[in-house]
Amino acid sequence: MGTALIYDEEMTKYKLLWVDPACKIEVPERLTVSYEALVRSGLSDRCVSIPPREASDAEILLAHSEEYLEAVKKTPYMTLEDLKEFTLQYGDVYFHPNIYHCAKLAAGSALQLVDSVMTGKVRNGIALVRPPGHHSMRSAANGFCVFNNVAIAAQYAKQKHGVKRVLIVDWDIHHGQGVQYCFEDDPSVLYFSWHRYEHQKFWPNLRESDYDSVGRGNGAGFNVNVPWNKVGMENSDYLSIFCHVLLPVAYEFCPDLVLVCAGFDSAISDPEGEMCATPDIFSHLTHLLMNLAGGKLCAVLEGGYNLTSLPQSVCQTVQTLLGDPLPQPAGLRSPCKSALESLQCVRSAHRRYWSFLKHAANQPSTDISTKRIKLANEEEGRTEMAVEERAAEIKEWPEPPERPSPPVRCASLLPEDVACPDGLKLFSSSKDLPPLLASKLQNGADDQDALITVSRLYAMIEKMLTNEIGSGLVLISDISAAMMGALQDLPSDLVDRVLVVCVGKEKDLNYLTTDGKMLFVQISDEDKEKEKNKYFIPVSLKKGCSNTAGFIQAVLGLLLPLAYEYDPTLVLLVRTPGSGVNDSMWQQLIGLLLGFAKGHALVLMQTNEKAHVGPTASALLGRPAPPLMELQTLDQEDGEALERLRERLQIDWKMLQTTSEGTEETLPC
Repeated sequence: MGTALIYDEEMTKYKLLWVDPACKIEVPERLTVSYEALVRSGLSDRCVSIPPREASDAEILLAHSEEYLEAVKKTPYMTLEDLKEFTLQYGDVYFHPNIYHCAKLAAGSALQLVDSVMTGKVRNGIALVRPPGHHSMRSAANGFCVFNNVAIAAQYAKQKHGVKRVLIVDWDIHHGQGVQYCFEDDPSVLYFSWHRYEHQKFWPNLRESDYDSVGRGNGAGFNVNVPWNKVGMENSDYLSIFCHVLLPVAYEFCPDLVLVCAGFDSAISDPEGEMCATPDIFSHLTHLLMNLAGGKLCAVLEGGYNLTSLPQSVCQTVQTLLGDPLPQPAGLRSPCKSALESLQCVRSAHRRYWSFLKHAANQPSTDISTKRIKLANEEEGRTEMAVEERAAEIKEWPEPPERPSPPVRCASLLPEDVACPDGLKLFSSSKDLPPLLASKLQNGADDQDALITVSRLYAMIEKMLTNEIGSGLVLISDISAAMMGALQDLPSDLVDRVLVVCVGKEKDLNYLTTDGKMLFVQISDEDKEKEKNKYFIPVSLKKGCSNTAGFIQAVLGLLLPLAYEYDPTLVLLVRTPGSGVNDSMWQQLIGLLLGFAKGHALVLMQTNEKAHVGPTASALLGRPAPPLMELQTLDQEDGEALERLRERLQIDWKMLQTTSEGTEETLPC
């Protein structure tokens, strides 16, 4: 279906015409460097070019007052002095004779993108627009924003396309208060924003940007604010918030459309954000959203003021929308104490509204550490100069890694009576097995077919690890033998960490591992608590994998953080007969796991699981999983068991932390 790209040079044709230190960073080059990077990398040629259009008055009035629109309409005819005077009534924004035209194009581009996605012309897309929009309020320009592009797009999607639930993810470093005000009493729109806050010391300095502003009336619980109370947040902090707050709430909400306020001032070395997250993290954030809403995702550019990290971040986002393999996440370590404090506060504030957060811990019993430090320093007339100076330094970071696509996206190894699904390449090569492994498997003539299958499986894995094949699907009669062939004696220079995810019961799998070369996670209704160790993690659910709510909670809150911290070079996903997992959830799981090991995921199923070959192949080819629809309430016993397991595991696995107790603060990068 393709990825839409909307860009028009016309939106670069306005700029600041007078001296204003607060507005000098908002320059036309923000747009040109982003688009030129897409052209140089060849990404723009791979996208579906969609022409922009101006938003109509009626469309703009979906989020703005008529009085405000009429006032902005007069700006093209104002003198320089009139424009200065007009600007003074608003905060941190500037006007130009051409900005009204550009603002209509920016809002109209967002609507074009929504139309293209909702009508199936494309699967997803990005609109590179200027001016940005998420600060603009019903009757006021603000923060470089004239019309609220994404808020208008959300209202438009509901009105024109009958969308029932819209998820807005705002990863810009500033709070999009304009979006919050527009939807704070509307339960059909879930608004998530993380933003630099520093206990209300950072712009826009609003009390309602804090974690306890959860929405009003019927919209209570549908406004999720994650305040960053210090600078220097890293990739692990961003991923932790996604895994433990955004994704559980988003899956429970079950949106029909995902809109992203794609501000890249949250990337490293941006003068506004002063954060340390590298551009490649946006590939992972994008990927984690792409299985929601059947893949209907529209990203609209907001902020981003470092002219190096901005275009890199845009390219990483677009590559992921196009379906390219993800880079392995760079430099993950334990989330910092301040991030965990914010995480704990948000989960506590929202646990009454979302069953997936029902068992979240109370907010910290003492004042938040960064607030204590800030108050103490203010009392003594000091500032945290060492931290501030370090954060203000020009950061250096490596170029985002190349993301080459393998010649074969997905290969299959199937019995003769199973047709190879469209898009998969039937794999027939084989490789001599290591002598010791061959002798274990070769127990007589009856096992000759199994030996041939395992030798082909071994060859397939080697081609995956050399990036000749992306992912694989194998139907085999003996999963245990296949596992032995898949994991034993693989070249150590190609694979040193294998993540094995087993869905369902399989008593014969040899999962005992303590050397770290394999992390084995099993989700079933079996209690294997006595057999657990750091690298064997049994997740027991009361109804096994048939309870979608329990299963998705285990995947989002346990499996994803574990996988990010473990950082495998190969993912092996095993589906056992009678596992109980439905095809929609199975496809969601595959889609999420393709975010690891550069997409090198191998699915093993037994030959009597033929009915699931089609959905499995679809997910391995990168097609969005169908929505899970409304999830049943998370079982109380399962919820408590998952929380106890997470608390035990967080001693060894820091990405599982959701509270700040016992953690030490880290300095910015």
